[in-house]
Amino acid sequence: MRSLLRPLALLVVPLLALTACGSGDEPDSAAQPGAASSAESGAFPVSIKNKYGTAELKAEPKRVVTVGLVEQDALLALGVVPVGTTEWFGEKPGALFPWAKEKLGDAQVPTVLRDKDGIQFEKIAALAPDLIVGMYSGISADDYQKLTAIAPTVAQPAGVPDYGVAWQDVARTVGQAVGKPRQADELVQGIEQRFATVRAEHPEFKDKPALMATPYEGYFVYGSQDPRSRLLTDLGFRLPSGLDQLLGGKFGGNLSAERITLLDQQALVWFPTKGGTAKLQNDPLYKNLAVRKQGRDVFVEENHDDALYGATSFVSVLSLPIVLDQLVPKLAAAVDGDPATTA
Repeated sequence: MRSLLRPLALLVVPLLALTACGSGDEPDSAAQPGAASSAESGAFPVSIKNKYGTAELKAEPKRVVTVGLVEQDALLALGVVPVGTTEWFGEKPGALFPWAKEKLGDAQVPTVLRDKDGIQFEKIAALAPDLIVGMYSGISADDYQKLTAIAPTVAQPAGVPDYGVAWQDVARTVGQAVGKPRQADELVQGIEQRFATVRAEHPEFKDKPALMATPYEGYFVYGSQDPRSRLLTDLGFRLPSGLDQLLGGKFGGNLSAERITLLDQQALVWFPTKGGTAKLQNDPLYKNLAVRKQGRDVFVEENHDDALYGATSFVSVLSLPIVLDQLVPKLAAAVDGDPATTA
């Protein structure tokens, strides 16, 4: 799934069929555990339910491996350095983006796991974890059984699509798992307060129809179960009516050319690959839509020097401040009613 989960595309999906998976670099070396502070009083034992069972943790874990794609951010925000992480995109050392690497300090960079051909169970076992976290993932029931044979595993929560867990739930559940539930809750509340401030400062966002999309094999749009779309609704926008029904309850899917008018919203955020903005802007079908003619589209193009592209897909308590600082002004320009102020 490496690229649709990521703004540009990693899923292969006919109009309403999707798959998902991840990838990354080969591990360089085994990282050491790095909990910067102890667990909160009374945090253990703790039971954490997930889609396939319950993780029972009797004591504070010291060696954590992430098989989900974003959980390393929540761990580092809580002062816990994972011994292993799963690469998604970006090819960063330790699978850590700059905003997360700042939290690493002098600790050893985590070993990077590659799951392009499936979860690397043997390499995970070699890291001797006492906790495995995979909430933002597509872990199967069989995967879960193999992982729990290695260590207690927190898989994706029940009731949400794979790769559809909210960033708040990731942070709070990781907080429970490492014995820092109050600290995690404070982090979540701090970010939610920032969203509330933005909504108050930008009443023009309220109930404006908006959409997130990427030009993968045509036009791929994200539904309400995707963290990117939740960024829009958390800012006050609303998603187009009937979007989830169109996508069959998945986190996203491709639009046929006949349905391209769905892109004609008050605000539209695109994630083109590097150099792809001009091609998209000149697309013979898309360029005739009002959203393009009136400059109501925002292009967050892949650029290794631009944190916004990564942060908007790698939605976490650490990346969201970047999104709020950099994406909000672009959205304000998109919905101001003035075609001259393009985003």
